[in-house]
Amino acid sequence: MLLIIDDLFLRKKMPEQAADDLLEIILNRYSAKKSTLLTSNRLVEDWGKLLRDNTASSAILDRLLHHGHLLKFEGKSYRLKEAASRISQSKQKKQDEKGKNMDLSKEDL
Repeated sequence: MLLIIDDLFLRKKMPEQAADDLLEIILNRYSAKKSTLLTSNRLVEDWGKLLRDNTASSAILDRLLHHGHLLKFEGKSYRLKEAASRISQSKQKKQDEKGKNMDLSKEDL
């Protein structure tokens, strides 16, 4: 069974217990040879600081990367790119509607 943990470290401050809880989950899954997919916008180098526990962070990363793959994506967020496009289209539509209304008003004169 695949476990997906999406947006790990989305919050800047993790609860005190977070490192222990995450370590327990990863250790159990590692020993049971179960797949885990984890996404994060944070650098791997910052995990110790974010979890407030460098030792637990190292153990977690060791288990995740032992048989795993680290994929690093750079560039603008796809979601932000889509949102900017929608906003731009919405503004253009409003301007087009405004222009049509102005043309109709001129015809009334």
